Amino acid sequence: MSVPVASVEPTTVRPPVSEGLGEGVSESAGDALRPHAEHAFAAELAALAAQDDRPRPARWRLSPWAVATYLLGGTLPDGTVITPKYVGPRRIVEVAVTTLATDRALLLLGVPGTAKTWVSEHLAAAVSGDSTLLVQGTAGTPEEAIRYGWNYAQLLAHGPSRDALVPSPVMRAMAEGMTARVEELTRIPADVQDTLITILSEKVLPIPELGQEVQAVRGFNLIATANDRDRGVNELSSALRRRFNTVVLPLPESADAEVDIVSRRVDQIGRSLDLPAVPEGMDEIRRVVTVFRELRDGVTADGRTKLKSPSGTLSTAEAISVVTGGLALAAHFGDGVLRASDVAAGILGAVVRDPAADRVIWQEYLEAVVRERDGWKDFYRACREVSA
Repeated sequence: MSVPVASVEPTTVRPPVSEGLGEGVSESAGDALRPHAEHAFAAELAALAAQDDRPRPARWRLSPWAVATYLLGGTLPDGTVITPKYVGPRRIVEVAVTTLATDRALLLLGVPGTAKTWVSEHLAAAVSGDSTLLVQGTAGTPEEAIRYGWNYAQLLAHGPSRDALVPSPVMRAMAEGMTARVEELTRIPADVQDTLITILSEKVLPIPELGQEVQAVRGFNLIATANDRDRGVNELSSALRRRFNTVVLPLPESADAEVDIVSRRVDQIGRSLDLPAVPEGMDEIRRVVTVFRELRDGVTADGRTKLKSPSGTLSTAEAISVVTGGLALAAHFGDGVLRASDVAAGILGAVVRDPAADRVIWQEYLEAVVRERDGWKDFYRACREVSA
């Protein structure tokens, strides 16, 4: 027996998007520190939907072309500017969107800080208008988080019944034809991971306690993310991996691209925190990115000096965090202009994860590279001061 769509009741209230609230942010999300993508970019999504005359898969809010435009940015015929959410190869986004339009699930793979979670959230927001059907993977994620749980008061009082069943985000997505998300799939225990096999291959979720099942309706799909540095933590079984199309998100190809990503994201975060404008600190952003790239790659930008790489990932996401922290220092304890002294401590914390080995690598980099670089004297002094 299959459970009809209407029988799976939502367990959370999704606030409607209100009109006339500035940037399309819902009234309930107006004071949120980090609004969901569908609220933060509601105006852009609405503009795309209004001008999107291309074919849309079942239950999609936008066509695949419009979803890709939402992620990559562009200008619509009426002059509406769609801001880029992802800066990277266009083909990667096109393959990811196309995968979701098929019956194959999507696995976003990459090193830490390559925007896997960010991309998955925006894909779900653009496709389904709801990015909140989320399972966060951890070592303690239970099977119920992917399948379903029970309201134990109802269960004890009346036994197994439809009313006692608590649907997971994945079950709700199946019943409503939505996009579910599973973060950090490889951190989930292997036996729990494998509960996805039947869901992704047969598109059904059995409920043996009731002798029933939930059949996925058209529009359902799943986006998972995984950190490829976590290989061996809970490696995906070959059976499960075959159910996914894997898209690898690379690190930014050039320093200019990474500076652009960091500045855009810091600007977005800064506006929500009332921090100074990013253009005031572009020189420091470029320096942070340069330091991270050189230590990450094990060679200076000019290719002349080989370097030892520290144990940390020094990802783009960490660069964003360092710059955002520096802007907060500049705003609250400085003159509002981002300077070397504002980012030095953040860089030290990002680089020196292993107090013994990483500190030696950092000191060698300061003395051999930073000290001798033209125009970096203030940065060298600031880093020496916090490293003492």
